[in-house]
Amino acid sequence: MRVVALVSDLMDRSRIAAAVPAATFIADIDAATTGAVTRAAVVVIDLARHGDAVATVRQASPDAFIVAFGSHVDDEQLLAARAAGADRVLPRSRFFRNPAAAMALEDGP
Repeated sequence: MRVVALVSDLMDRSRIAAAVPAATFIADIDAATTGAVTRAAVVVIDLARHGDAVATVRQASPDAFIVAFGSHVDDEQLLAARAAGADRVLPRSRFFRNPAAAMALEDGP
């Protein structure tokens, strides 16, 4: 399974890499429209830094399973991510409890 993560924070990257060592990381929205995303089965998006990227990723990769995570107190951003096309939207604490399960295509957390 090809996983691409639009995640800038180094601590978050290391936690995702520990769960999915083959994950590819991109740092900005411009990279989200490249081949890395268009060939991804799963795309992870950090809403705190890339909340506006969900619709762009969905357009670039309509078949990708998009997992977005953000602050549990930012209901507006979590709802906006779902409306923009994210398949799974989680508070960051729940995402990082088990990142591999959060990225699983079958029913996750």
